[in-house]
Amino acid sequence: MSSVKEPKFFALNGHSLNFRGPGDERFNLDTTTTLAAYRQLFEQVRNEQAVGEASVIYLHHPTASEAIARYIPDVKLVAVLRNPVDRAYSAFLFQLREGYEPLADFDGALHAESQRIADGWYYTWHYRDQGFYHRNLQRYFERFDPSQVRVYLHEELEQGPQVMLTDIFRFLGLDDRFRPDVATRHNPSGRPRSVRAQRLLTRPNPVKEAAKSLMPERFGHRLISRLQAVNLERPPLRPETRAALVEGYRDDIRRLEDLLGRDLSHWLR
Repeated sequence: MSSVKEPKFFALNGHSLNFRGPGDERFNLDTTTTLAAYRQLFEQVRNEQAVGEASVIYLHHPTASEAIARYIPDVKLVAVLRNPVDRAYSAFLFQLREGYEPLADFDGALHAESQRIADGWYYTWHYRDQGFYHRNLQRYFERFDPSQVRVYLHEELEQGPQVMLTDIFRFLGLDDRFRPDVATRHNPSGRPRSVRAQRLLTRPNPVKEAAKSLMPERFGHRLISRLQAVNLERPPLRPETRAALVEGYRDDIRRLEDLLGRDLSHWLR
């Protein structure tokens, strides 16, 4: 995998970035916008069976599929789709967890979304808009042979991660006997009980860096994830808000069912 997890190159290559939302300077700084810089992310590649990256923005961005098809037409694509209502709420809680979301109320953030988009906030803030999966995936099915695309549901990841991963390994031509560690839940979202503790766990600071130097990297990631989980709470989504979002997604979900040949009626309940 690329040395940067989400380089976002195929969405934002050639762009001069100036996203203006709270904390968006991190996206302005850590996005790979030139082909030379993108190639450098893979300079350690020798004879690997598969090489890849994981930029979430590619599903939502309107021109990413075109750029991917131009640069790597034989690519293999993997998408994992979560119930769009749960995805929107989780994205809101993630921004709240990170201390960037200025509104504590999800309904208020949804109401502000169109203005935020107009004002040039990064795609992370498109809570509702990112959930129109049929619109987003249709671009990929139009540009790539269906055999190049694998689409999974978040429920499959939750209920049987090893089964799903084994299928991905086969799709990528890898050893499907490999059993990765799936015990730790990484990057949980939620509202911090203690903002100070959350900042200590997630932002660069001397205490955190000193602790990291004393323990193996994998153990450190597990410890931070577990401490975050203890410090986070997930307030329930208001039924009225859920119902309104479900209704807004209904047509797109029905079209997605036809596109994927899968029953998604549980997303509409």
